[in-house]
Amino acid sequence: MKRSWIVGTALVAVAAGLLSWGYATREQNSGVNINAVGSTALQPLVEAAGEDYANNHKGVFVNVQGGGTGTGLAQVQTGAVDLGNSDMFAEEKSGIDAKKLVDHKVAVVGIAPMINKQAGVDKLTKAQLTGIFTGKIKNWQEVGGKNLPIVIVNRVEGSGTRATFEKWELDGATSVDAQEQDSSGMARSVVSSTPGAVSYAAFAYLDKTITVPTLDGVTADKKNVQDGSWPIWSYEHIYTKGQPKPDVQAFLDSIMTKHIQSTLVPQLGYISIHDMKIQRDMNGHITPAK
Repeated sequence: MKRSWIVGTALVAVAAGLLSWGYATREQNSGVNINAVGSTALQPLVEAAGEDYANNHKGVFVNVQGGGTGTGLAQVQTGAVDLGNSDMFAEEKSGIDAKKLVDHKVAVVGIAPMINKQAGVDKLTKAQLTGIFTGKIKNWQEVGGKNLPIVIVNRVEGSGTRATFEKWELDGATSVDAQEQDSSGMARSVVSSTPGAVSYAAFAYLDKTITVPTLDGVTADKKNVQDGSWPIWSYEHIYTKGQPKPDVQAFLDSIMTKHIQSTLVPQLGYISIHDMKIQRDMNGHITPAK
C-alpha cells in the first residue's frame, strides 16, 4: 500500500482540518481516507482490519492513532476524525454527549494485572489486588512474594483501560497517585524492566516478559471472560458522530464479517462479540448473550 506523507507547510495541514493529530498523512484528494483515534487497547485490531480492508479496496486508506479512549471520544465528538475507538461506553465519560454518537461494538477485550517477575507473585485475591492499587499493601512480601517494594504503574486519566480496571477490579475506587503511562505497550515495558512494578493491560499486550497472576484462582483467559468468570473486561467500541458515511460504514461492516471476527480478532488477543456467553450493560447487569 503506497503511502504519501505530507511534509509541507502547516497551512496545508490546517486546510485538511487535522493538524493537531497528524492525520494529513495521505494523498487526501486521491482516495478515501478514514481516520481513527483513541483506545490503545483497540488500536491493534483497527490497524490490522484497516490494512486488510485497504488491501482489498483500492484507493481506501485507514489511518489509525492511539491517544486513549478519552481522546478518541473527544475527537469523534467534534468531527475531527471519523472513528473514535473506546474501551468504555460514551455515557461513562464526562464531557461527552453520547446522544450525538453512534456505538459500534466490534469485540470484547479482557484486561489483566501484570507484575514484574522479580516480585515472585503469580496468584492474588481480588481483595489483595485492590489493596495494592489503593495503597494499603506496599510490599510484595505481604502477599506471599519477595521483600520488594511495590511500584504501581497506572495508565493516564482518560484511559479506557484504566477506567475498566478501576470499575471492575477496584469496584469504583481510584488507584493511588503513581507514575502514569499513555499506552498499554509502554506500561508493559515499564513493568517488565522495573523490579516490583505492577500495572494492567489488555490481553493482547500480555507476554512472557511479565507475570500475569490468577485472581481468586481464576486464570485471565478468553474462556473465563466469555462466561463471566473473569470480571475485568470491556466491550471495544468504535463510535461515529451520528450515522457514518457509506465509506466508513462499509469499513465498520467489514470488521464484523466472519473473516475478521474468526481470524484477526482471536489472533490479536480479542474475543469475538459472537463468542460471548453473557452480555453486560454499563451498570454491570449481566444477562445471557442473545
